[in-house]
Amino acid sequence: MTKGQSVAADVCALLRARNPLIWVVTREEARAESYLFEAAAAAGYVALTWDIAQGAAPMGGRGLDNGTNDPGAMFDFVLGRAKGKQPLSGKELALTERNVWIMRDLPIWLQGMPGAVPMRQLRNLARVLPTIPRQSAQAIIVLSPSADIPAELSGHATVIEWPLPDREEIAALLDAAIDSLPDEMKESAAPNGRRDSAIDAAVGLSAEEAQACFSRSLVQLRRIDPATIASEKRRIIARERVLEWFDPLPGGLDAVGGLENLKAWLVSRGGAYTPAARAYGLPAPKGALLVGVPGCGKSLTAKAIATAWGVPLLRLDLGALKSKFVGESEGNLRRAFKVIEAIGRCVLWIDEIEKALQGATSGAADGGVSSDALGAVLSWMQDRSGEAFVIATANDVASLPPELMRKGRFDDVWFIDLPTLAERDAILAAALKTYGREKKAIAIRVVTAACEGFTGSEVAELVPDALFAAFSDGAREINADDLLESARNVTPLAKTAAEKIGKLREWAVGRARPATRSDTAAVQSRTRQLDI
Repeated sequence: MTKGQSVAADVCALLRARNPLIWVVTREEARAESYLFEAAAAAGYVALTWDIAQGAAPMGGRGLDNGTNDPGAMFDFVLGRAKGKQPLSGKELALTERNVWIMRDLPIWLQGMPGAVPMRQLRNLARVLPTIPRQSAQAIIVLSPSADIPAELSGHATVIEWPLPDREEIAALLDAAIDSLPDEMKESAAPNGRRDSAIDAAVGLSAEEAQACFSRSLVQLRRIDPATIASEKRRIIARERVLEWFDPLPGGLDAVGGLENLKAWLVSRGGAYTPAARAYGLPAPKGALLVGVPGCGKSLTAKAIATAWGVPLLRLDLGALKSKFVGESEGNLRRAFKVIEAIGRCVLWIDEIEKALQGATSGAADGGVSSDALGAVLSWMQDRSGEAFVIATANDVASLPPELMRKGRFDDVWFIDLPTLAERDAILAAALKTYGREKKAIAIRVVTAACEGFTGSEVAELVPDALFAAFSDGAREINADDLLESARNVTPLAKTAAEKIGKLREWAVGRARPATRSDTAAVQSRTRQLDI
C-alpha cells in the first residue's frame, strides 16, 4: 500500500465514522481528489467537487445548475440535501444519495469579517451533520495548501496532511512516462540500470513536478537522467526558504586530505543507500557529529559526503530560522523538517550546532526559543523516518547538551584533531591539485615538516599565498621555497588557542572516535600516493 492509499484508507474510515468535516492539507489538488473519490466510494458516498468558478459538480463533469457558486448558498444546499430536500433545476441528484463535498476554494472565504457568515454556517453544519440519518449522510472535505485552519473550526475539523508520492508512486509515474513513448524510443530512454537512482532523485517532488521532470529529461536528453531530475529539488528548497542548497564539493572525499578513519566509515555507511542494502533491510544511517579544532576539515567533509554519495546537500541554519514573532521560530523549524523528510535522501549539514543551541543550555533571555528549538531537534532526530544523513559540526563541546550526543541521535561522534604529518602531506597535495599544480614538482614533505601544529585550512592556504608571491615575481611557477616562506608568516591556531585545543583533546579521550589514523599507519597507507 502506497502512502496515498494509506491516507485514503484513513479518510474512508473517518467517513464511515460520520466525521462531518475533514481538512486536507495538500498542494496537489488533482492527485488528492482522485484518492478522495475512491475513498468516498469505498465508504458508500458519492463525491462531488465545489469551487467558486463552477459551483457543485460531479467528478470531471459540468457544474450543476443550482446557483451554488457562493459558499453560503452551498452550505444551505448541503443542509437541504441532508434533510432530503433541495431539488435541482436541470440535473437532479437522488434524494437518497449520500454525498461527500470536496471544496477547493473555501479557505479564502473564511478569512476576516467577510467570512464571518460562511464560517458560522459551516460550524452549524458541522454540528448538524452527525445527527442526520445515515441513509442521507453528508460530509465536507476542504482542500487547502495550509494546515493553519481557523480557530473556530479546530474543534470540528479533522486535519490530514496529504503525503507526497512515495517510491512506489514515483516508480509508476516513471514507467508511465517511458511507456508513453514510441516503441523505437523506449529502450534508449530507459534509465539503464539507474532506475533506482532516478526514483530516488524524484522522491520529494509532487506528482506533477515528477512528471514534468521526466518529460523534460526525455525531451532534452532523450533518456531519463537522475541528475536532471534531482536539480528540480533546488527549486523546492528556494520556494520554502527554510533551508539552503549547497553545490557538492568537486572531487568528493578525495578532495579531503587525511581523516582516513572517518572517510572509511563514511564509505561503508554510503553503501546503505544501494538497492542491495534496501533489499537486505539495512536501515538508513542517521548521521555523525564532528567535534574538533576549527579549520581541520569538519565543514569540508560535510560538503564532500554529498558528492561521494550522489545526493543533495542542504544546510540548516538554526539561527536564521529564529523570528521576533511568537511561535514563528518553531513554525519555521517544523517546516524545515517537513521539507527534509519530503526531499528524501540527502545530506543535512548543521554547521556549528553549539552556537545555535547555546541559549538552551546557558539560559538565554530569548523567551525559551532556544530550548524549544533544542527539543524539536532532539525529537525529530530520534523519531524521523526519512533518509536524510545529518552531519553536525561543533567547535566547543562544553556548550553542547549531553542528550544531543547520545546514541540514537547520531550513529557516531568523531573527533577531528590537528592534522598529522601524513595528513598535512595529503592536504597540501589536494590543495595543489585544486589550483592545477602538479605535486610531483614540489617536495611536499619538506614543506609539511615545517608546518607542525598547523590546521588543515592553514596548510591549504599556503598554496594561494605562494601563488600570489610567484605571480608577482614574473608569473613563474611556485616551488617549495614559496610555500615555506608562506608558512613562516603564519601564526598557527595551535598557538593562539592552545588552551582551548588542549581542553578539546582532553574531552575527546574515550568520548569520541578519532577521525585520524596514527601517523605511522597513515604514512604507510599514503607512501605510494605521495612523491616525497
